[in-house]
Amino acid sequence: MSRPLPRNRLVDTENGWCLRANRLCARNGALRYFAAVSRLGDGVFWYVLMGALIVFDGMAGLRASLHLAATGVIALTLYKLLKRWTRRPRPFASDVRIHAWVAPLDEFSFPSGHTLHAVAFGLVAMAHYPALALLLVPFTASVAVSRVVLGLHYPSDVLAATGIGSALAALSLWLVPGVSLFA
Repeated sequence: MSRPLPRNRLVDTENGWCLRANRLCARNGALRYFAAVSRLGDGVFWYVLMGALIVFDGMAGLRASLHLAATGVIALTLYKLLKRWTRRPRPFASDVRIHAWVAPLDEFSFPSGHTLHAVAFGLVAMAHYPALALLLVPFTASVAVSRVVLGLHYPSDVLAATGIGSALAALSLWLVPGVSLFA
C-alpha cells in the first residue's frame, strides 16, 4: 500500500510539470500556437461561434447562443468567486524559472477560467450541435494545455476547471429541456 505524498512533494511535482510544459513555449511555433489559442479562449472564439450559430441556424442558433451565454454568466461568477476565495498564486509568480508567455487576465491561478469556460461552452454547444465536436474537442483541449504551457496555471487548476466546467454544463443541460449530450 502506498502512502500519500507529503504536500510539499506534491507541490514540487506539479511545479516540475509546469516548468517542463512551460519550456515547450521556448520554441517559437509552440509559443505562437498556444498564445493564439489562449487569446481565442479569452472569449473571442465563443462570441464568434454564438454569432455564427445565429446567422446559420436562425432561431435554433439564437436559443443555443442564449443557452451558451447563460452558462457563461454562471461560469464567470463561479470562477471569480473561487479565485477570490482560493487566492492561489500563478506558477510564474511562485517559481522564477517559469515564464508567463502571455499576460494573465487576473492575479490568481485556481481555477483556470479559460478551461472552465471552454469545457462548459464546448459541452453545451455540442449538445445543441453534435457535429461541432470535430472543432470543439481539439480547441477545448488546446485551451486547457495552453494555460499550463504558457506558465499561467498549474495542471491541477486545469483539471479542477475541467471538472467544474463539466458539472456546470451537465447542470445547464439538465435545466434546459430537450437538449442533451447523449440524445
